[in-house]
Amino acid sequence: MTTVKRTHEITLIPGDGIGPEVSGATVEILEAAGAATGVAFEWHRFAAGAEAFKQTGEYIPKALYDSIEEDRVALKGPVTTPIGGGFSSINVTLRQKFELFANFRPVKNLPGLKTRYPGLDIIIVRENMEDLYAGLEHVVVPGVVQALKIITEKGSTRIAKFAFDYARKHGRKKVHAIHKANIMKLSDGLFLSCCRKVHEGFSEINYHEHIVDNTCMQLVMNPYQYDILLTENLYGDILSDLCSAFVGGLGLVPGANLGTECAIFEAVHGSAPDIAGKGLANPTALLQSAVLMLHHLNEGETAERVQAAIEQVYAEGKTLTKDVGGTSGTRAFTDSVLAALQSPTATAV
Repeated sequence: MTTVKRTHEITLIPGDGIGPEVSGATVEILEAAGAATGVAFEWHRFAAGAEAFKQTGEYIPKALYDSIEEDRVALKGPVTTPIGGGFSSINVTLRQKFELFANFRPVKNLPGLKTRYPGLDIIIVRENMEDLYAGLEHVVVPGVVQALKIITEKGSTRIAKFAFDYARKHGRKKVHAIHKANIMKLSDGLFLSCCRKVHEGFSEINYHEHIVDNTCMQLVMNPYQYDILLTENLYGDILSDLCSAFVGGLGLVPGANLGTECAIFEAVHGSAPDIAGKGLANPTALLQSAVLMLHHLNEGETAERVQAAIEQVYAEGKTLTKDVGGTSGTRAFTDSVLAALQSPTATAV
């Protein structure tokens, strides 16, 4: 075993439903990969959502807020927020609390899975705090509810700069700003104005603008025309789910919420209470989110080792979970990834 060189303190939110199963598998794999590369983790575990409410009477306990603020990095499994009844989304609340302005979702095929769009590689960069998700709603008169769409120059400029910075750093060639400015001329118009201004400093990157409804059609017809999708909050939420279907579904696609001080990495699928505790859950989405976390922590060697192991298991196709056409459960999949970590493919990073 390699001597520990670095230890990272991470706030872990296992979640509820299948959350504890997928987070448990992810932690086990990260610790095994870290043991081989000199990286250790100190996990600070906290409940959130329905599980936290049962324990503390709060959906997000103050101790959880304090831990994220101190650790500055969190890994989050799926949590359940009641629909309706005035409860705020746990995800939205955490993003706003820590000003996690950038939602980052790479959509990329895993080897071995048969999909309609092989070799797909799209990045979705979504503004994460404004738009209709600001949660500013009120009753005008009985039977009439108004929701306010908030778009600011600061928020639009900040997310546009994030997208173009990422494109330049990682050699991406195109950025499409997605909008509905033909109808919402002021709000979406401001978003586009900010995107255009930011692009002036990134002239080597091709810049395009597509209306959101046309984008949905274009994605289904030919998603390969896109490289980075730069979106407002609501459009990005919808498009990221649409794009996940191209590569096998939400159970595979990772997510990161990034700010200037803190970052939360999460599986974006639901808590699936119908299969909770049955050993059927697929840890891939949270596991790939953890790979993004490792890159964020500048642990590239460990990140690449984990990603190579995941891809080896999918390429072999022997121990995949039922949601992707396999017959295995969480334990068998996890054991296969752990075994793959020891193979030459995973170690030669």
